[in-house]
Amino acid sequence: MKGMKTATPKSLSRRTALGLAAGAAMLPLAIPRAKAGPVSELWDRWTLYEPDATYRVDHSAWDDLLSRYLLAGPDRVNRFDYIGVTAEDNEALDRYIAQLSATLISQYNRDQQFAFWLNLYNALVVRLVLDHYPVESIREIDIAPSLFTSGPWGADLVSVEGEPISLDDIEHRILRPIWEDPRVHYVINCAAVGCPQLPRRAMTAANREEMLEEAARAFINHPRGVQVTDNGLILSSIYDWYVGDFGGFDGAVLDHLGHYAEPELRQALAAEPSIVGYEYDWTLNDVRMRASG
Repeated sequence: MKGMKTATPKSLSRRTALGLAAGAAMLPLAIPRAKAGPVSELWDRWTLYEPDATYRVDHSAWDDLLSRYLLAGPDRVNRFDYIGVTAEDNEALDRYIAQLSATLISQYNRDQQFAFWLNLYNALVVRLVLDHYPVESIREIDIAPSLFTSGPWGADLVSVEGEPISLDDIEHRILRPIWEDPRVHYVINCAAVGCPQLPRRAMTAANREEMLEEAARAFINHPRGVQVTDNGLILSSIYDWYVGDFGGFDGAVLDHLGHYAEPELRQALAAEPSIVGYEYDWTLNDVRMRASG
């Protein structure tokens, strides 16, 4: 469905961007950037790990749920069949999240930890949507613990090793600052059509690198990531909110895009176009909803 797309000409925090009307006017690129999205701020508690540990986290339950309910659309956007999830599989999701919650993840190696936090984030997002369904956007799930924020991202949803954990904690205090890998943005999914895909399989230590590369390439070469227009490039707002993760300035962002661009896009980038705007579609990634663009 249309009407959920956010067009932003300059950097805005995720919270601010949520409130923008669809189709907001684009301002010239020369205007200085506003404050970027949520900062990457390390939570020291989660820097502990055991480099030689051979423990493995079992993500088979999450893998099974994804294989049952995540469907690829003709527009190359993965959508989740929220309404189709059975009571049995709802319970399976709860057991999987409880299993992760009970894991002493600080005793695992770094590769296991990355997969753990990534899958936990995505599973929690699906759990949130199922708990509040039907909604047209995850932004409608307003359980923020503060009057100055909105949406579900700041709410504590689970405990790990006795620590209350929110989606913001996982993304901005654990995954981004510990691994410092911009590709994390391509595998974290916020249940929105404009977001990079919800991966169709669980991440593991073994498939991590392959999945990160696949996800980066798929998003950048899809119109949700980059649109080439006569006036210049319209990019996903991810490159605006988190420009610091992609090098901190437009040239670095374009270099990053060029690294993963397929021939047609690579040719367009070689012409050194300007970035003229940013867009993000917050429509729920629900199989019931039509593609928005």
